[in-house]
Amino acid sequence: MPYRRCGESGLKLPAISLGAWETFGGYRGAEAARSCIFGAFNLGINHFDLANNYGRPPGQAEILVGRILAEMPRDELIVSTKAGFFMWNGPYGQGSSRKSLLASIDQSLHRLGLDYVDIFYSHRHDPETPLEETLRALDQIVGSGKALYAGLSNYSGRQLEEAVGLSRHFRQAPILVEQSSYSLFNRKIESDLMGSIRLTGTGLIAFSPLAQGLLSEKYLDGFPDGSRATKTWTPEQRDLVTPALREKIRKLSVIAQARGQTIPQMAIAWILRRPEITSVLIGASELSQIKENVKAMENLNFSWEELHHLDALCPA
Repeated sequence: MPYRRCGESGLKLPAISLGAWETFGGYRGAEAARSCIFGAFNLGINHFDLANNYGRPPGQAEILVGRILAEMPRDELIVSTKAGFFMWNGPYGQGSSRKSLLASIDQSLHRLGLDYVDIFYSHRHDPETPLEETLRALDQIVGSGKALYAGLSNYSGRQLEEAVGLSRHFRQAPILVEQSSYSLFNRKIESDLMGSIRLTGTGLIAFSPLAQGLLSEKYLDGFPDGSRATKTWTPEQRDLVTPALREKIRKLSVIAQARGQTIPQMAIAWILRRPEITSVLIGASELSQIKENVKAMENLNFSWEELHHLDALCPA
């Protein structure tokens, strides 16, 4: 597993990281989570990503994963968590105010059973909170030792540039990394965030690289029992799997097979080919999925013809 430097910091992350959104503490239980986390670590994946509201009920993912991480070598792990989306009822159960973020980091550490996390994120820009206040809270969290690094998630390019500029001006904890959705089916950040990443020297982690499982062949003939689509998707999400989308996936499969890859492997490799990307954040409900995804590292090179065909099928 290659490790990539995160922006201009000294922190290195594995090219592929493992997240807990919708899986651990959600529709997958403790034994599946333990198998995936230990198996991922044995494959060189030492970065595990959470958020305070992951799991059912919210917070369950941190509890479950924290118990597993307690059996592992803490100094070799990168553990990240976030706060900002809805977590509990009340005025401070969401958002990126100083009050909310400081309460959330304490709660997350308690659930995880850790003294600190490696990266703590503001999970979303909060239009009701001045950006300066959010940054002061992140600076206090890092200064107190409750997190080693600060990050942002789901921020726009303009917001990232403003945040990095303010943190440098006030000599606050640097914004180490931005985490955003990016895949062949969602290329929005190419026209917005990518330029800001290069300008600010910030790391970039891509989540939902397989578009929540759409970039695979698993839904070509319906929705298998036990899949994420049957367990957690809404009817509106299932309606997205149209005949036209299935035909597009079949065409992607032809390109992937010619490369000696599966669609998920090709989709991950397509992201990792970009120099702006620090790590691709995958989700998994079985260890076999992680093993398959890691094989994407075997071929990150794309010909001009392959990129041309992919752009035609999946335009930016």
